[in-house]
Amino acid sequence: MRYVRCVILRPLDWPSNRPPEPRIHSTMSDQSISNSDLGRLRNLIHAQAGIRLGPDKKTMLELRIRPRLRSLALNSYREYCDYVFSVQGQRDEMVHLLDAVSTNKTDFFREPAHFEYLIGKALPEILKDNRCGRPVSVWSAGCSSGEEPYTLSMVLSEYVREHSDFRFKVLATDLCTEVLAKARLAIYDNGAVQPVPIELRCRYFLRSREQGSNRWRIAPEIRNLVEFRHLNFMDPDFGAMETVEIIFCRNVIIYFDRSTQEQLLQKLAKQLVPGGYIFLGHSETLHGLDAPLAPMGPAVYRKIDAST
Repeated sequence: MRYVRCVILRPLDWPSNRPPEPRIHSTMSDQSISNSDLGRLRNLIHAQAGIRLGPDKKTMLELRIRPRLRSLALNSYREYCDYVFSVQGQRDEMVHLLDAVSTNKTDFFREPAHFEYLIGKALPEILKDNRCGRPVSVWSAGCSSGEEPYTLSMVLSEYVREHSDFRFKVLATDLCTEVLAKARLAIYDNGAVQPVPIELRCRYFLRSREQGSNRWRIAPEIRNLVEFRHLNFMDPDFGAMETVEIIFCRNVIIYFDRSTQEQLLQKLAKQLVPGGYIFLGHSETLHGLDAPLAPMGPAVYRKIDAST
């Protein structure tokens, strides 16, 4: 096997200016969150991020916010809950709470049939209708730690190799600031990069030369094609985003109740150009939801209402 670009990245290329984790220890006097505080946090999280946590998620919520108690030197979930609802907590802690409850699971080339459909069917249809010749905009909505938008960037860069006049740009957004920071670094271990075909790994990844390291970094020509932004799906207008031709929003709406799912899909459809495509996760469906999207393939939909 040839690893053409796997020895370019040097140890000094790796970011080393991240602040150390705080070492604050607290002794929690109560080890369980009360039902009343659980309800307050569940309602707050749903109002702020649309995420619906059932009563059965009590233990999960405790485990995820416990590091925040240690970081803030608080002794109980009640103290934390009171802080979150204070003026200072609403200003300073909300982003950390939403980071803690966000579920971030993704892989390179996850559900690969979608990328085949993108290149083989969706993109030719979009280019046929793209009379203004502007770059095709692709939005990875709920990008997590970056594997999906970087996969899109690699796949579309391969398309450019055969269609030199094709231009594109990738927008990647997520609610969680921690995974966005990881995505911008674009550093992954051996296990994470295994789904990437070897040819693309050699072309678009750099391997650390540090002895014993198993780290890889996305090559700069791929990193530079992806713009990362923080975005909350509950924001009324998505921050006045531009319209796009393609949206990947996979394994995201499953965390919302049906009312929130419908509202989100209607908002996503408004961001699509007429005839644009949206890709959902294979466990997600639009059945029974009111949105101007027609099924085109497994978990693939196309905007059909040109008036929105």
